[in-house]
Amino acid sequence: MSMTSLRGRDFLTWLDFTRDEIEAMLDTAHELKRRQIRREPHRILDGQTLFMLFYNASLRTRNSFEAGMTQLGGHAHFLQPGAVYTPALKGEEIAYKTERISDVARVLAEMGDAIAIRIYGKHTGWMYGKGHRIIREFAEWARIPVINMEDDMYHPCQALADVMTMQEKLGHNLQGKKFVMSWAYSGSVEKPLAVPQSAIISAAMMGMDVTLAHPEGLDLDPNVLQATKDLAKKNGGKFKILHDMNEAFKDADVVYPKAWTVQPTDGSGPMDPEKAKAIFEANKDWITTEEKMELTNDALYMHCLPADRGMEVTDEVIDGPNSVIIEEAGNRLHGQKGMMALIMG
Repeated sequence: MSMTSLRGRDFLTWLDFTRDEIEAMLDTAHELKRRQIRREPHRILDGQTLFMLFYNASLRTRNSFEAGMTQLGGHAHFLQPGAVYTPALKGEEIAYKTERISDVARVLAEMGDAIAIRIYGKHTGWMYGKGHRIIREFAEWARIPVINMEDDMYHPCQALADVMTMQEKLGHNLQGKKFVMSWAYSGSVEKPLAVPQSAIISAAMMGMDVTLAHPEGLDLDPNVLQATKDLAKKNGGKFKILHDMNEAFKDADVVYPKAWTVQPTDGSGPMDPEKAKAIFEANKDWITTEEKMELTNDALYMHCLPADRGMEVTDEVIDGPNSVIIEEAGNRLHGQKGMMALIMG
């Protein structure tokens, strides 16, 4: 696939792309990482500007995009949370400190080369899907690529880093490897569904045998589950759902235990913190320990970070020999560079 064949595309969810297109991004990411290690210049986006609209704070996302754009020869503008008006969807009333998405998107498109957005949770009233609708509306109005830096449905940039890391550790061909996306306990219920949903989509696209594990009542979006099932079938993998963490971990090659909240995915209402808290507190035993890791096939331990130590995972595991969290975080830089090189190059 040529470097220009994806030029101008938005990057909102892996579901908008074929496996070949995602593979092209990953192949480019691996090559650019090798160039960076060798200190070979790769100013593919020389003089280009990326506008980053952060409605949620960030460590890994902000710094990986800023460093990535610098290494590619461009510049990333960081728009501080709270320093920009809240975007108003079509049909919503314009109030103090809101601005039409159509205006923001068209103005930024006059000045730069791509727009990246992160928005979910309290900034959308915990109404599932609203963050993704906001980013989709930006993409509708902007004549330049729009990148999803995480919304309430998907985190496609994290998925690039996840798959890239697994390819480095397990070999480029991940076909048939057992990937476990498991819920894990947290003291906070403010955990969006984006990471687990993008994780199972991406693993299924790569032909892995995907197991989703969670207590009763913590279901993901049924549309995402169906898409994952379809991708697994198309790419020669498997997909199943279990409600037992120990059973899920058996013979796993990769485990990815992370909290997500209880949330209606049909638009019927916002997250109910009290309901979520009750389910969370009833499942404190969903923690990744050395004993659980012994059930696996010497599995990689993955997490998008930040992790809730002592709740989601013990220090012995997250700081142990099977943990790849630092490489995974580092690959946010390289995965995003591969993606930006193709859609902006």
